Amino acid sequence: MSELAWRKSSFSVGQDGDCVEVSSRPGGLIRLRESDDPAQVIATTPTAWAALLTTVKAGRLPAC
Repeated sequence: MSELAWRKSSFSVGQDGDCVEVSSRPGGLIRLRESDDPAQVIATTPTAWAALLTTVKAGRLPAC
């Protein structure tokens, strides 16, 4: 999946560079991967991704 343009959050800091990266194409699936294991990619729909982001931003996820 090297042809995809991957983005990481501006909140990702530190020297290790460990973060979740996201890639998307218009009308396609949203792809996610962990920067320290880029070969493992999961995909979701834009609708499900938007719902997750809305939930996270609203602080509605339980604490770990």
